[in-house]
Amino acid sequence: MIGVGKVKQYSNVLDKPLGKGRQEVSLSAFAFLFSEMVQYNQTQVDNIAELERRLEDAGYAVGARILELLCHRDKGNRRETRLLGILSFVHSTVWKALFGKVADSLEKGTEHEDEYMISEKELLINRFISVPKDMGTFNCGAFVAGIVRGVLECAGFPAVVTAHFVPMEGQQRPRTTILIKFAEEVLRREARFAA
Repeated sequence: MIGVGKVKQYSNVLDKPLGKGRQEVSLSAFAFLFSEMVQYNQTQVDNIAELERRLEDAGYAVGARILELLCHRDKGNRRETRLLGILSFVHSTVWKALFGKVADSLEKGTEHEDEYMISEKELLINRFISVPKDMGTFNCGAFVAGIVRGVLECAGFPAVVTAHFVPMEGQQRPRTTILIKFAEEVLRREARFAA
């Protein structure tokens, strides 16, 4: 019998319940593993576009899993059914789970109704990566774009998601913008909800 104020002892680590507490990974360990993943994929491809696609595919698998985990833990297995709800979920909940903070901004595209942008001044993925000059505009943010695409598609919001560098005046490094272009079916579904 467990008395008040006593801590329950578990016979092994497998019996111990999973906590909802803050789970953190060493930043240096993450940077090393991510760098190794980029280098490995770089040896398997012939051009930058293919390397970014491989990173995006790796991110897609992470996104699918993080959606399942966060929906199970935080939402009682419920998923967002509205466009703005899922965008807010990615911008805040997913970003906080991955990077420890909410993304810097979430904006709707001004030229196209189906485009949204999540911007980050200094994306953690790009912080420790130095891109050689011969690789031009290579952006490791493609991994995060894959994560976002995985979350969106597995939640029923198919989209094309890409990562872009956007130069900022007065800043040494450009900010990273994740551009989300939703499929036409998503916009039609949203229009039916609004009607």
